[in-house]
Amino acid sequence: MAPELRHLRYLLAVAEHGNFTRAAEELHISQPTLSQQIRQLERAVGVPLLDRSGRAVRLTDAGAAYLPYARRALQDLAAAERAVHDVTDLSRGALRLAVTPTFTAYLVGPLTALLHARHPGVSLSLRELPQERIEPALLADELDLGIAFQGAHLPGLSAADLFTESLSLVVGDLHPHAGRTDPLSLGELATVRLALLSGDFATRVHIDAHFTRHAVRPDVAVEATSINALTEIVRYSPLATVLPDALTRDRPGLHTVPLDPALPARTVTLLHRESGYRSAAARAFTGLAHEWSQTQLTTHEHQLKG
Repeated sequence: MAPELRHLRYLLAVAEHGNFTRAAEELHISQPTLSQQIRQLERAVGVPLLDRSGRAVRLTDAGAAYLPYARRALQDLAAAERAVHDVTDLSRGALRLAVTPTFTAYLVGPLTALLHARHPGVSLSLRELPQERIEPALLADELDLGIAFQGAHLPGLSAADLFTESLSLVVGDLHPHAGRTDPLSLGELATVRLALLSGDFATRVHIDAHFTRHAVRPDVAVEATSINALTEIVRYSPLATVLPDALTRDRPGLHTVPLDPALPARTVTLLHRESGYRSAAARAFTGLAHEWSQTQLTTHEHQLKG
């Protein structure tokens, strides 16, 4: 008897949880049924795949060798199903996208609006994740595309540059530096009370590395896990923050102040799995993202010349 797809799903669930009870709950089947199905799989392949002798259920050596192929088979089947249902004219379709939290505040809205305007039949599933979770999710075929920062990516991922992001000091109307146009030295910045993102954010890591490189100890009064919270804090208090310039464009009550030396710019990239099936929706979104990036670059250049 050849293994069936449900057997592979059951094996992956047990391996993930290390427990038949929790795996059965996730799969919405009874524990005896799950055990029976795993036994059928083991009889089909001819060797035990799970070690049930301890408190936790573990993969045998044979199970550890078998599992990657089972996972790949399920991923390939899911990709095949998406390929069958994919419509190249984009009258319908689906896109699974993840972005790092910084982009939720200024990039997701315009790109979603552009996608909906051009291809209203395409549904979007959007997740906000740190970059270290986006990359494994792409490799596991849980996502179609990810927007993150340029850097050393996991093997098997392809990155296409979108635009360069710069960061500045951001203050509100109540701050003494509101309206300042000449750069603020890092020595002066050390005397400014700041509200910053917490250390879980790539943006905060980038900022801290710049401060450390120049031996500056910032006065951090507030740490937040929301960019919207930071902008509201700055808008209504004399605190300052450091955020991407794009976040403050056309936002009343917020002002950017250049820093000297400036924080290093970051390149924003669009990530996808090299060997994965790329749906018409994913290809269309990629084109829209590049189109939007070029539009923003042209607009920014005109503003600088003006």
